[in-house]
Amino acid sequence: MYNKVEICGVDTSKLPVMKEKEKEKLLLAVREGDKSAREKLINGNLKLVLSVIQRFTGRGENLDDLFQIGCIGLIKSIDNFDVTQNVRFSTYAVPMIIGEIRRYLRDNSPVRVSRSIKDVAYRAMKTKEQLLADLGREPTVDELAERLELPRSEVVLALESIVEPLSLQEPVYSDGGDTIYVLDQIGDNNDDKNWLDEIAFREAIKTLGEREKKILQLRFIDGRTQMEVSREIGISQAQVSRLEKNAIDRIKGEDIGI
Repeated sequence: MYNKVEICGVDTSKLPVMKEKEKEKLLLAVREGDKSAREKLINGNLKLVLSVIQRFTGRGENLDDLFQIGCIGLIKSIDNFDVTQNVRFSTYAVPMIIGEIRRYLRDNSPVRVSRSIKDVAYRAMKTKEQLLADLGREPTVDELAERLELPRSEVVLALESIVEPLSLQEPVYSDGGDTIYVLDQIGDNNDDKNWLDEIAFREAIKTLGEREKKILQLRFIDGRTQMEVSREIGISQAQVSRLEKNAIDRIKGEDIGI
């Protein structure tokens, strides 16, 4: 992957990096029907596609194909992004690009899944994209099941049948050096076996700043995902990830028995 400079005729070493303010301006223009702004957004975010397809290397897949499929996900992200939501474009686009690539890999997988389950999974993925655009966040399984008018268990079975196992430490996206891992996007709703009971937790965070306290409260007491926390606080998921890790390191460094 790293030795392949040219993908689909694009010199990846010369891909531009678009600033967030410029993205916001172009996204507003796209909403007004400006086709040239749409083209600039696509070209300005090809590096985002490149960063996503790196996680799918080592599977024997053709990188040119993955890049093209990732670009389809990028285009869908641009066309469906809601500029009124307090969400960075990359936060919205990365799951869309990943979903498009996974759908391609699933449809071309040698592993056979029954036609009926595959149909449910395909409908669920399409519905998930629609709900993501409508809600501005990842929909829950219950919300998917309700929209599909199917039992929750059937939706879970269909989705699990098309997902390949992956490590919780697998990186999803790196934003300015702040890497987001799979583990960072998982909430913890297990009240009985939380890694930190609430009393010890409140004692531990006394020395932290208000924002760090809020992040840890939402993450480890309320069981929110980092994406949900980023929307509530108004910062990027990558910033939430960095602040969370720094806060935990500070707590551990004070040797208070966590």
